[in-house]
Amino acid sequence: MVGETTLQQDTLNRTLGLYQAAVSAYTNLEPTVKRVVDTYTNGINAYLSLNLPLPLEFQVLGYKPDRWQPADVLAAVKLQSLGLSGNFQSELLRTNLLAQGLSFERIQQIFPPYTGDVTILQPEDIAQIPGLPKATAATNQPLPKLDLSALAQPFDLGAVDSLLAVSRTLTSIQASNNWVVSGSRTTTGKPFLANDPHLSLQIPSFWYAADLQSPTFNAIGATFPGLPGVAIGHNNRISWGVTNLQADVQDLYALTETPNKQGYIYQNQPRAYTQRSETIKVRGQADVVIPVQTSVYGPVLSEALGLSQPLALRWVSLDETDGTFGAFLGVNRAQNWTEFKNALRTYVAPGQNFVYADVDGNIGYFAPGQFPIRRSGHTGLLPVPGTGEYDWQGFIPFDQLPQVLNPQSGFIVSANNRVAPASYPYTISYEWAEPYRAERIRDLIQSKNQLSLQDMQAIQLDQTTLLYRDFKPILQQLQPILSQLNPLPTATLDWLNQLLNWDGNLQPNSQTATVFEAWYNELTQFVAAAIGQEVLEGNAQEPAPRFLLRAFSQGDPALGGSPTQALTNAALSLKRVVEGFGNSVPQWGAIHQAVIQHPVLPISRQVSYGGDRYTINVGAYNSKTFLMDRNGPSYRQIVDLSNLNNSQYILTIGESGRFFSPYFDNLLSLWQQGEYLKIRTDRYPVAIKLFLKPGNGSNSVGALLPEHMIDTWAQSLANLPI
Repeated sequence: MVGETTLQQDTLNRTLGLYQAAVSAYTNLEPTVKRVVDTYTNGINAYLSLNLPLPLEFQVLGYKPDRWQPADVLAAVKLQSLGLSGNFQSELLRTNLLAQGLSFERIQQIFPPYTGDVTILQPEDIAQIPGLPKATAATNQPLPKLDLSALAQPFDLGAVDSLLAVSRTLTSIQASNNWVVSGSRTTTGKPFLANDPHLSLQIPSFWYAADLQSPTFNAIGATFPGLPGVAIGHNNRISWGVTNLQADVQDLYALTETPNKQGYIYQNQPRAYTQRSETIKVRGQADVVIPVQTSVYGPVLSEALGLSQPLALRWVSLDETDGTFGAFLGVNRAQNWTEFKNALRTYVAPGQNFVYADVDGNIGYFAPGQFPIRRSGHTGLLPVPGTGEYDWQGFIPFDQLPQVLNPQSGFIVSANNRVAPASYPYTISYEWAEPYRAERIRDLIQSKNQLSLQDMQAIQLDQTTLLYRDFKPILQQLQPILSQLNPLPTATLDWLNQLLNWDGNLQPNSQTATVFEAWYNELTQFVAAAIGQEVLEGNAQEPAPRFLLRAFSQGDPALGGSPTQALTNAALSLKRVVEGFGNSVPQWGAIHQAVIQHPVLPISRQVSYGGDRYTINVGAYNSKTFLMDRNGPSYRQIVDLSNLNNSQYILTIGESGRFFSPYFDNLLSLWQQGEYLKIRTDRYPVAIKLFLKPGNGSNSVGALLPEHMIDTWAQSLANLPI
């Protein structure tokens, strides 16, 4: 639709076979779930058959949508899973670094896996999981040794860089928060549940708020356009929220091809590729036909990525059956913990941290999904030989997945951090978000004996960075170094003094916040240089604090070798930052702004914002511009289980995607200022009511409305602001 710009991304998506996987998933759905998909599809097609004026995007692109297909619903699930399952990209990044000559040990120093004790589940929670085998030293080994001698070596660096550029266009996050607090810790005596997924800041909004009611269905909250049901919200009995689990459910396998390149060697025997071709229509150009080869592991990505080494992707979302959509429908209907947990049995991917609360006062946590069990020596951090030797050994049994009901602590916090302590016997991932957000949430929950709804809001909007807590001791060592410089950098020393007396609150009107973040950003360039990059981008930024802190205490070649030289570089970095700003240091919100933009049209909104990558109210930014131009708090929700109509939410920009609608961006200022709207299921103003009556299941509009009402309904839709 937009020409050659997206051809590389489309080539990768077509090679992955997302739509083929969606068709297979639809075919294997349970009949009750399939009926929901079919009915939803019929409704979309009934609307399309009215031939109403299309939204601005379609008119600008000259594009008329095809009739919706049931598999399109499942394809939307696959796209979400792709965006939230980014391990194969990090495998390629490590392989790229190996090709540059870095050792695996050095790579692990630069991107150290988090093995600390800030975990979602506590040791006492693990002890309550039924039938769990005891953890052993082998299963707990943080970094199993991997024999790399059999790994096919040469990767074209330019091609891998090209791949990583494509991967950055996908929704890849390490930032969402949810937590739940039991009634023993609240002013109401009932639980509170909070959730704020940090997904794409975009126009139209990533989410659509909806209240879905029927004689057999009742759920309200945030929905994905294109998917029936509520992804995050509550019904009349239970509430739920999700964050990305960071589970490693993807592996790359390096294949040894047969001499004719039409197959590969698997378990010492030649296997023929399954072949197909994909035709991509490109605006203004001839069609592009791409050959696709599939192995026993999955699609071979090498052609799409321009790599000479054949690499196949094993990924749970490409399996024949996928009950993830049905699991969400089951959660929408669940009335208690048992039904909630059973609904998740068919869940496949993307792995999510589900928090739970109900009107009876129970709170819980469950991490559903198909999580592979790997053989000893296979970390999932690098491609491995595709000979059969490193095949998955099955999946973690459902009843042994991470879970807890009514923990002793009275609360549960997840922020993409490590799921379980060392006593949990299975490895879910080695790549976690830094624990700063989780730590801060836990600290604020425990700072009061009882929490109110206003306290929950304050936690969700908190912009104090624990990054400052960890780097303040470094700042305290810089004064002697700066004082020895000639000429004396008085302005830098003045700002250093302000930094040392600061509280770490990255509010938009703070100049001190600007100096701190600019200094820290300058330090990350030493990490970037260690991997041959100008700046750190995306999730490569995540473990940088631990690398830098180790360099300051133990020394590292990236910062000059010795701890003394590392501190000198830190001091000079601060000096460069202060001198770069001159006499006018801007407020943090003046340069750190949330950018909400349309992917196709030149329409955007930009507002001042606080926080950073590690604050609860997240503000991850582009290292080159300081702009929040990718992800952010796309939706905020706080559910009050003592009075569901007292629950609150806010969207990023507005409910409508129509540019001239009064509801297009009417929520942006509320979102920016940390305000909320009520999630009400009754006693709210109604602008217009539309009743849809079940028909005979056909796609005709007549199956939905009597013929004499169709024109009236069409006119009312055309005049609606949303």
